[in-house]
Order: sequence, then C-alpha cells, then structure tokens
Amino acid sequence: METQPARPLAANRPKNPLIGEIAVPGDKSISHRALMFGALAVGQTRITGLLEGEDVLRTAAAMRALGAEITRDGADWLVSGRGIGGLTPPEDVLDMGNSGTAARLLTGILATHDFSSVMTGDASLRKRPMGRVIEPLKASGAVFIAREGNRLPLTIQGARDALPITYRLPVASAQVKSAILLAGLNARGITEVEEPEPTRDHSENMLTHFGAQVQVTQAGRGRLIRLTGQPELRAADVAVPGDPSSAAFPLVAGLLVPGSKLVISGVGLNPLRTGLFDTLREMGAALEIRNFRIQGGESVGDIHVEHTALVAVDVPAARAPSMIDEYPVLAVACACARGVSRFRGLSELRVKESDRLASTAAMLRAGAVRVEIEGDDLIVHGSAQPAGGGLVETHMDHRLAMSALVFGQATRAPMRIDDARFIDTSFPGFVTLMRRLGADILAP
Repeated sequence: METQPARPLAANRPKNPLIGEIAVPGDKSISHRALMFGALAVGQTRITGLLEGEDVLRTAAAMRALGAEITRDGADWLVSGRGIGGLTPPEDVLDMGNSGTAARLLTGILATHDFSSVMTGDASLRKRPMGRVIEPLKASGAVFIAREGNRLPLTIQGARDALPITYRLPVASAQVKSAILLAGLNARGITEVEEPEPTRDHSENMLTHFGAQVQVTQAGRGRLIRLTGQPELRAADVAVPGDPSSAAFPLVAGLLVPGSKLVISGVGLNPLRTGLFDTLREMGAALEIRNFRIQGGESVGDIHVEHTALVAVDVPAARAPSMIDEYPVLAVACACARGVSRFRGLSELRVKESDRLASTAAMLRAGAVRVEIEGDDLIVHGSAQPAGGGLVETHMDHRLAMSALVFGQATRAPMRIDDARFIDTSFPGFVTLMRRLGADILAP
C-alpha cells in the first residue's frame, strides 16, 4: 500500500437528497477477534459477515502464519484452530499493515507463547506507541525489544511459563484490556483487568461464546474482568454484525444533506459502542432504531435516519470509550450544527492512526470552521453551512479521510482529501456506496 500513488478525492454538496437502504461492512473489532479466538479454539469456526478490509485481512494472514488454517467458503470464512498454547513460530515477520487493533491484540497472544516473533506495520503504524500494551504484558514473563518510544518493529519473546496478570488500566482502552485477556488465556491462574470506565466488551462476549470462564463485576464507575486461564476453547460460529463505526459516516451524511432519508440495516448496537447515536439524538437527530434483535450474542438493529437541523452538544468525557472512533465524523456534524459544541477528555485520540485530536481540528479549519483545543477538549463553533473549500491531510487515517468526504457533502465549496487509499482498511467500497446513495465524490 505504501508504494502505491496517493489517491486524492473531492467531495461536493450533492444536488439531490441521499436516499436508500444500505448495509455497511462487518464490525472490525468483532472480525479481528473472531479470527483470533477461532485460531485459539479446538475445532472449526465458521464466520459469516467478516469484514474483508485490509486491517482484518492482516489479522487473517498473521493467524495463518502462526499455524491456524483459515480458508474461504463462499461468503463465509472457516478457521481451524490450534487450541490454547498451540500456535507455532512464524517463519517471517508479521506485518500488521495499518491496524493498531490487530497489532495490540496479537501482542497479547504472542506474549504467552514460548517462541520469538517480530511484528511490524506500515509507516503510520510504526509511529504509534505500543508501550501501553508492552508494560502490563511484561508481568507475564514476556520480553519485548522495540524501537525508541516503544514503537514497531517489535520483537517478542513469549513467556515459557506465563504468569497471570493483575492490572488496573490508567486510561480506559478496549485494546489494552483485550491484549491482557488474550495473554491470560495461556497463563495458569486468574488474570484480572480493572478498567476505570466501561469499554467495548466484544472480547468478554466472545471469550464466553467460545467457552472461557469470564466474570465481570462493577468496580466504581468501571468494571473488573476476571479470566480463568488455560481453558479449552471450543470452536463456535460467529455472525458479525454491521460495524457501527462504519455506519456513522453515511448516517451523519444523511443528517446533513437536506431531504435525505436512509436506512442502514443490520448494525451492531452493543451498548458500549452506541455513544455516537446517543449524542446525535441529544443534538436533535431524527434517528430511530427498528427491528432490534440479538445475533450471535450481540445486539443488532436497523437505523433509520432523516435530515435534521442539528444543535450543539456538550459531550462528557465518560462517553469517550463508547464512541472513540466516531469523534472525527461527530465533529463534522457539530461543524454544521447551531451553537458551540465541546468534546471533553479526548486524550485517547492522540494515539490513533494519527494524532486524531489535532488532525480533526485541522480538518475543520480546512473547511473554514472555527475550532479550538483546550487540553484534551475539542471545541467546535458550528454554522448551518460551513464555507468549506480546503484540502485535508489525512495522515494515512481512514476515519479522517471518510469524515472529510462526509464534510464535503454539507459545505458550500468542495472539500478535498490528499489520499483515499487507506479507507479500505475499515470500509471497502465506501466511495461506491456513498455515490449509490447520491453523494458527490469524485477525483479532483
């Protein structure tokens, strides 16, 4: 991907409303975990609805390199696992591409397998710090050698007799929590993780689905998760719902383009992932969930949305874990809302694909929106129709790129992005889908 030429795009305000019913790709978080847990289970797991984006395909390639058998069966994926502790040393470096989730979760798995491995990624991922997973995982007995600043490439010597970890997260992070739990699968005894705020619980749900013993209890405002080590995970089929983080982009576009009416079907509605939907409703959004159901242990429903004149919102820091990937597109919604919005406590955005706090502010400024950063807060001064007209540097960040293209559907002058190549890491076919709805996205 790094050797391909940049793919700039321009987004213009469409002449007609966005209309249609769509399905978004499978949930990225669940797709990563389905492949990993399937590889650690005994037997064959069938995965339907797997996100076939670049990030998830990197996870599939890594698990194959570690000894799991992963094949396609029509639209489904089949994973024949090795059992807990049964992975084998890779013959080559594990290249995780642009996927921070895959890199951090896999670090947990490798920390408690008694062999050496090396992990790297693309230019963006090699800039992202790994220290917050390395530090707690050292307690298992694993040894890590990283570049300065705890960055990839990373050499991991897994523990011979892995120890269970007891750790309190200093900052709520589903990735760090999951890495510790994955390490705990191959350690004797009880692994405990305490999180200060509840974060997405796909790992806990899937561990239970595959037969592990997991206890979750309240701990102040957060939760304490206890995992009994060395279970025998049994293969279990997984149906992956639509990714709510991907649904956010057409959803916000539908709110911003006058006359629009959209249905986004089969979206995952895990209550620890729906902060954006709650926030948009607070802004007055005409957003309704219909056909609610439970699918493979996860809540699923169809989102109906219509154009709405939005008002500003004050988003509390406690909501951040439930919508951490949606802040760039929420910022677009707030740039087009009446009043001044404030997003509080966004320190976690500084360690995403880019410094997403700074790059989100830069995106809005490129559209002539007044925006300020105060500490870890983002303040957005909205208007009904921002001027637009700027070029957004995406910094190899797929969510920033998609947010800017949604922004261009609402600004008076077009918005341009410098590179759209990385959108496929999470949302293959995004531009085609948006054009089908009526969005105006073209090569400049």
